[in-house]
Amino acid sequence: MKIKDLLSAIEAFAAPELQEDYDNAGLLTGNSDWACKGVLCSLDVTPGVIKDALEKNCNLIIAHHPIIFRGLKQLTGKIYVEEVIIDAIKNDIAIYAAHTNLDNVLLGVNGKIAEKLGLKNISILQPKQRILRRLITFAPNDKVEEVRNAVFNAGAGHIGNYSECSFNSEGLGTFKAEKGADPYVGEIGKRQYEKETKIEIVYPTYLEEQVVKALIDNHPYEEVAYDIFTMENVHFGIGSGIIGELEEEMEESVFLKTVHDIFHCGVIKHTALRSKSVKKVAVCGGAGSFLIKKAAQAGADFYITSDVKYHEFFDAEGKMVLADIGHYESEQFTVDLLHGLLAQKFPTFAVLKTSVNTNPVKYFK
Repeated sequence: MKIKDLLSAIEAFAAPELQEDYDNAGLLTGNSDWACKGVLCSLDVTPGVIKDALEKNCNLIIAHHPIIFRGLKQLTGKIYVEEVIIDAIKNDIAIYAAHTNLDNVLLGVNGKIAEKLGLKNISILQPKQRILRRLITFAPNDKVEEVRNAVFNAGAGHIGNYSECSFNSEGLGTFKAEKGADPYVGEIGKRQYEKETKIEIVYPTYLEEQVVKALIDNHPYEEVAYDIFTMENVHFGIGSGIIGELEEEMEESVFLKTVHDIFHCGVIKHTALRSKSVKKVAVCGGAGSFLIKKAAQAGADFYITSDVKYHEFFDAEGKMVLADIGHYESEQFTVDLLHGLLAQKFPTFAVLKTSVNTNPVKYFK
């Protein structure tokens, strides 16, 4: 088993291309061609996690937070980030981060939070635009099914809960093979009239390389004609935050206690309770203050996130209860998510979870 085999499972679930521009997700130390002895899943990478990996004979750590986020100008070991990188390199430990790309998929970090809360009918709170592209190509009628299936198998044609979506229209194509060509049909120097089908299929941008490759590899023509257009449509399966509904309504104080117990919170900072029942809940793991107004506009009764600044609490404007449960607390179950993805794909391989609590925040009671 090579490290790249395990990483491919994570990237198939949350493509690296889905990370935000400011992020640094991906392989941060090591080589993807190394043989993997064992993999350790963690929220953060600290010196304690490196030690844990060594004790468990794991040479791959898959974490949510990138240990290298900003540029490093020196490696002296004076700060924990430098210490981690030095220890990882000295011990041939590969470190991989699945960060905002894992945040931006429906069943990723926020989907895990929603699962823990028992939310139903979940959807992305702020879907992303310009993620979708439309492929238009033309194939001779006797090869249409083969070409279309190849593109479907490469991941194109998904719209919401539907797969293998395409639009097809028949027409008449023309071309003339010049000297040096090797045409599938027709003769050199003579115009060919060919009954063809125009195929239109949607796909997400991060699949473009494999979709185009599948088209070209399975198309009978020597020169494949195709067009690609960027679409303005939102992709409802990719974006920030999640909103969903509780199975049954709860009193605000009861729901707040439920959140406290599920996420083992040391403290919850929140806006005033409104003496209303809770049904619709929005969530965003990590720093989610940028979605406060979006959650209110979506009709959330409660918005659960972290790292909310003092003045940002005012943005709830009494329309909902805004609860800051802590950064670590909101994302702690991401370790279970990563572990579950790998354990399901590689059931006989050593996929472990760190025993180190990496939360740097403590609470005085």
